[in-house]
Amino acid sequence: MKIFHISDLHIGKRLNLFDLSEVQKDVLNQIIKAAKAQRPDVIVVAGDIYDKSSPSGEAIRLLSDFFSKLANIEPQIPILIISGNHDSNLRLNYVSSFLEKHSIHICTTLPQKKEEYLKKITFKDKYGEVCFYMMPFVKPEDAKNLLGKEAGIHTYDEAFKAIIGRESIDYSKRNVLIAHQFFVSKDCKPDKRDSELRYISVGGIDSVDTCHIEQFDYVALGHLHTSQHIGKTYIRYSGTPLKYSVSEAKDSKSITVVTLKEKNSEPEITFIPLHMNPDLKKLKGTLEEVIAMADEQLRENYVSIVLTDEDSLFRPKDRLGDFYNNIVDVTIENTRTKNLVYSDMDETFNEEDNPMDIFCEFYQEMNGQPISQDEKMIMVDILKDLNF
Repeated sequence: MKIFHISDLHIGKRLNLFDLSEVQKDVLNQIIKAAKAQRPDVIVVAGDIYDKSSPSGEAIRLLSDFFSKLANIEPQIPILIISGNHDSNLRLNYVSSFLEKHSIHICTTLPQKKEEYLKKITFKDKYGEVCFYMMPFVKPEDAKNLLGKEAGIHTYDEAFKAIIGRESIDYSKRNVLIAHQFFVSKDCKPDKRDSELRYISVGGIDSVDTCHIEQFDYVALGHLHTSQHIGKTYIRYSGTPLKYSVSEAKDSKSITVVTLKEKNSEPEITFIPLHMNPDLKKLKGTLEEVIAMADEQLRENYVSIVLTDEDSLFRPKDRLGDFYNNIVDVTIENTRTKNLVYSDMDETFNEEDNPMDIFCEFYQEMNGQPISQDEKMIMVDILKDLNF
């Protein structure tokens, strides 16, 4: 059985202030083209379908078009979708009964009653049945609501263990788990990117140990943005289909292709490359060196620029804008800014200091120009989230 494993589409996401809808559409069309060419038996989408719980109309249309084109492939390919921590369960689930008629199965909720269990979809191939267990994002409250406070569940690990432990899984069959969670293993520390750090708690209190899922024949994970396995080679994050932060600039994006054979044999795992167009690049050097890099192709890419000039620069972003059309950000990294960072770490802010004023001053020092109004509004939202 051949499985396409993708996740973290984040439809509607922006790159700094850039609208990525056309870039996302292009990457989704690459997935459709690959599905037509390779004809997988099932396509798995492991959560974070939208970037926000209240997606825009454009994001909804883009996703609908994607699923519609996949559903029109003949013979029809079943699609299994779970919700992630970014998704609104209600918005993602509202047409699920209609979509199932087109072999699109969506699972956004965990068991609510003691007689309910995880959604399971079963397919067959020449080796017998393959059971797909669909487990959307799990929080401790989910397990408490299901099992009661007396179950003593406080962590994500305890919640996940309790819910998966209720299932009467026949491990003599081939089983696939679809989950959206931050998994860790004693043998492997996951590779994280800046774009996902804010959703992973300090101290790892939201982590789940892979020991709870090692009996599955394949585990299709979503949540982390880099394609990787965690512990066992068959426990995998597919990663995002395109680059959503500067920290992902060097990542290679792909569809994870899993071929399940007979029971007790290692799944065959290969990758179909996905290409972001325009691409995202990170450039570093003096102002003149970065300008000299601006060939025809790089000019159209999204670029994050780190300038290393020791001399003060006047409005460097304006000058760079004559050579690069899609500048994500420009920062200064030299002896002066490094000393500023380290000295600030040793200082204690006065309680009367305004966090916004402090940030604007720091921004000016790092970038050689004042913060824009749009950037200031983003920082206001961040400070509100942090209760400043």
